[in-house]
Amino acid sequence: MDLYIIAVVLFSLFDGGHSIKCYQCTDVTGPCVGAETECPALLTACASATVVGYIGNNVVTTKVKSCNSPLTCGNGSVNYGIARETISMKCCNTDLCNSQDVPDSNTIIPNGKQCYYCDGNNCSNKLKCLGTEDYCIKAKANFDSLPATVKGCVSKSVCDITSLVPEGYVDVSCCQGDLCNSAKRFNLNLLLLSWPFFFYTMFHLL
Repeated sequence: MDLYIIAVVLFSLFDGGHSIKCYQCTDVTGPCVGAETECPALLTACASATVVGYIGNNVVTTKVKSCNSPLTCGNGSVNYGIARETISMKCCNTDLCNSQDVPDSNTIIPNGKQCYYCDGNNCSNKLKCLGTEDYCIKAKANFDSLPATVKGCVSKSVCDITSLVPEGYVDVSCCQGDLCNSAKRFNLNLLLLSWPFFFYTMFHLL
């Protein structure tokens, strides 16, 4: 009888029927009203996030809700000088707990740190980092067979995420210290360059 009870308990722990349920949606025009979805076993949290992209004077705000891993939940930004992306995310671990949109919590106040950024072929421009951008980033992009170097400021919370490598980027690294993203070799790998790539990939895994 004891072995039977143990077997029942173990089965209940690994039974896929107990997966968490979350709302899932993406919206660039207003509140994100998501459909209910049952998450894969490895995604044990629900996430609600606001992603804001800045290119010149253009600002695009995207609301996202999805299944998520607690290991990839956080706030931060990536600043390329000529473009910037920020994310404000909240995660929770009960069914359909991600019903509310998350306000943008990022700031545009300079924090005193500096990194290099690229404008065309010139990568010696100095960029004043904003908000929580306390690290520097450097990467190589290969889109449309035209390799390019990307540099800028990044939040440490983004550097710490190790779940996904965005398609099209190689030799992605981040470092700590003013203007550390020069030609010198970095001592930290950055495995997530762009938050929108993260959510795009996450949705296509479901």
